[in-house]
Amino acid sequence: MPKITMYATGVCPYCQMAERLLRSKGVTEIEKVRIDTDPAVRDLMIEKTGRRTVPQIYIGEQHIGGFDELSALDRAGGLEPLLSAG
Repeated sequence: MPKITMYATGVCPYCQMAERLLRSKGVTEIEKVRIDTDPAVRDLMIEKTGRRTVPQIYIGEQHIGGFDELSALDRAGGLEPLLSAG
């Protein structure tokens, strides 16, 4: 399973929903990068993704986007193949 990285904050409900969805697909490890505790990390996320909102989710090196994009990918049948690759 590829590495899952999620930029998140401590109180973000969409981050929690994204984590639940990933765990329901068998993901056991999610590297959470907290942007609410370090402004430099937030700036890095914005530079890397071009977005200011959380969550921002990576599966391997592929930027998925936020919870809406993750959920749409799952509904379209594209999430499980990404998770089983690598």
